[in-house]
Amino acid sequence: MLTHQTMYNAIVAKDASFEGTFITGVKTTGIFCRPTCTARKPKAENVEFFKTASEAISKGYRPCKICRPLELIGETPGDIKQLLQELEKDPSTKLKDEDLVARGLEPHTIRRWFLKNHGLTFHAFQRMSRINAAFKKLQEGDTITAVAFEAGYESLSGFNDSFKSIFGMSPSHRRDKRLINLHRLETPLGTMIACATEEGICLLEFSDRKMLETALKDLARRLNADIIQAPHPHFESLKTELGEYFQGNRQQFSIPLFTPGTAFQQLVWQALQSIPYGTTASYKQQSLLIRKPEAVRAVANANGMNRVSILVPCHRVIGENGQLTGYGGGLYRKQWLLDLEKANR
Repeated sequence: MLTHQTMYNAIVAKDASFEGTFITGVKTTGIFCRPTCTARKPKAENVEFFKTASEAISKGYRPCKICRPLELIGETPGDIKQLLQELEKDPSTKLKDEDLVARGLEPHTIRRWFLKNHGLTFHAFQRMSRINAAFKKLQEGDTITAVAFEAGYESLSGFNDSFKSIFGMSPSHRRDKRLINLHRLETPLGTMIACATEEGICLLEFSDRKMLETALKDLARRLNADIIQAPHPHFESLKTELGEYFQGNRQQFSIPLFTPGTAFQQLVWQALQSIPYGTTASYKQQSLLIRKPEAVRAVANANGMNRVSILVPCHRVIGENGQLTGYGGGLYRKQWLLDLEKANR
């Protein structure tokens, strides 16, 4: 159980690992906040803690206007969703700062969101989208000249330079590489990055996960492939099944998975998929499932290397004492997923 002092220390430190585990009610102001709120911290005797926002509301507290505790962390704003949809529909789209202003959007805000969630400015994201779409067409047999001008480039040299800056060599030298298709999905818990090959979904992670870039590089190395943003039939199935899951209408996934890894990792990930919807297991119980009771630590490490979240449900693994343990997407997301499954079991 979390003590009053532990939770107070967490709000003073603005510790993001406590997101989703409690809500802070400030007696002197009558507001409630999330653990990472940046507002000035009250004295310890002037706060009380609740498990959920609804509990705080029932006690007469109102939500903080600074940390907005009623909003899901990481949820993509509607105006940015629209930008992403436009780029997905037409990767050759070129929106300048003045175009954003004309839409009532602040360029600096858009830039900051893309840097935080995708590691690129909005304009760099647009260029990446154009190059990725062009690469896909090259793989399908289109000529370099046709691809370059269709992507919106005014010269072949400009296209070649952009291509080299991203892939490290000219377009003509990349036709024989294997492709991993990448797609961005909007979910109630924020943006997720999905990757697919012909065999199945090979990655599904939240875009703000710290190890995402490492996972993408490892996947590309293992498969000797280039990762590009492009459509794939698996993404449509994934979008449908995830949508049903988040609505509480799906407990099992049927979409094919492709999870390259060591024999031990494969064993651990298979065990994860055997944990029933709406239930949890400890690392020790998981090690017993694979008949390796001495490998608890190795099981935990293999769980951490899982690239396909939710579909391979590592969120269902908790500590032996019943407490939440580390989760790449954040403990608040882990708690949200467990609460969703418990409510719809």
